[in-house]
Amino acid sequence: MSDSNTTDFTNPSTFILLGIPGLEAAHVWISIPFCTMYVIAILGNFSILFIVKMEQSLHEPMYYFLCMLAVTDLVLSTSTMPKILRIFWFNSREIDFSACLTQMYFIHCFVVTESGIFVAMAFDRYVAICHPLRHSTILTNPLVAKIGLGVALRGGMLVVPFILVARRWPYCRTNIIPHSYCEHMAVVKLACTEIHVSNYYSLSVVICVFGLDMIFIALSYTQILKAIFRLPTKDARLKTSGTCGSHLCAILAFYIPCLFSALTYRFGKNMALHFHVLTASIYLLVPPMLNPIIYGVRTKQIRDRLIR
Repeated sequence: MSDSNTTDFTNPSTFILLGIPGLEAAHVWISIPFCTMYVIAILGNFSILFIVKMEQSLHEPMYYFLCMLAVTDLVLSTSTMPKILRIFWFNSREIDFSACLTQMYFIHCFVVTESGIFVAMAFDRYVAICHPLRHSTILTNPLVAKIGLGVALRGGMLVVPFILVARRWPYCRTNIIPHSYCEHMAVVKLACTEIHVSNYYSLSVVICVFGLDMIFIALSYTQILKAIFRLPTKDARLKTSGTCGSHLCAILAFYIPCLFSALTYRFGKNMALHFHVLTASIYLLVPPMLNPIIYGVRTKQIRDRLIR
């Protein structure tokens, strides 16, 4: 890496990722929990996919959605962590311009997709608990497939404008990205042109997508909680509420850091950069690690199959 990185140019062939600015000396130590969480995420999500595929009794809507979540988590973590670990271990900071845009697309596409899957899983739990006798007739396999396709298309289509605009803009200031991966706002801030349109669009996506999804999830779990309190026995109420509570923890572990990272670029001007980048890196890693544990290991059918 030479001093020419800060000279004028228009279309850089490569970007330089700094990792976690200000914590370069601790990169090796930070890589230890990052690598551990990544390995757990890979093993956990592949285990979920394998168990659901092999166990015929698990071929139901709830487990189909769980498989969609597992695939999404695998893509999310794998699209960022190998490059982050290369930065931490080998100081390999260069990333091709096209590869950077590809990484940006996969990250934001599958973040939106994961949000949609959480909505679908909340709806599935609502039907299963509030309308158990109609669950199999409402959530048929064709409907589950349509929901999955719709969630994937929504994520893919909403993120395409990010990439098209970012590819067309000139970058004449620097090619150094003060981040550990190609986050959208971290990249477009390097453009030497007006970026208000991109800011407004990305903010509207955050508000509309995550805002509406969180409202739908909240409505579903409100109805679920009402149904739980009407259960006849205390043990049934505790068991069902415990399951729903763990699901809500997984949902919050995804949305809180995600919204924090998205809004910090716009409103957190005085926040330490290393804290923001560290949080943004963790939110792509912690949910993929937690989801197999919360949705998988705590599910009796999957736990029993895993033990066998």
